[in-house]
Amino acid sequence: MGFLETTRTWARRLKRDVMTLWFARSHPATPWYAKAMGVFVVAYALSPIDLIPDFIPVLGYLGDVILLPVLIWLAVRLLPPQVLHDSRQKAEQQMLEQSAKPRSLAGAVAIVAIWLAIAGALLLASGV
Repeated sequence: MGFLETTRTWARRLKRDVMTLWFARSHPATPWYAKAMGVFVVAYALSPIDLIPDFIPVLGYLGDVILLPVLIWLAVRLLPPQVLHDSRQKAEQQMLEQSAKPRSLAGAVAIVAIWLAIAGALLLASGV
């Protein structure tokens, strides 16, 4: 298996695990802390705003290449085995059907609210 194929497999696994976290958030057996971590990771993965902006040479892309996979790994590790199994099956089925990504208006509103709260807190802290 070449580098390109390995990279594609890795990216497909990341996409599957983000979708797994999406489905795990509504599973009744998911503990609250795993739901919270999963929502944070999915929001970060789908957010156009990065913790380390991409325009910063090297560091911006390292955030995408290192930070996101580590957060996904951590969030997946918090899931109980049965929740992980059920959610992964749903994610793989969703990917096989090649339908659109799951959407949530409430999730989009929450992401925007979080970023606005962070921006407001930074403005208050800077004294502007």
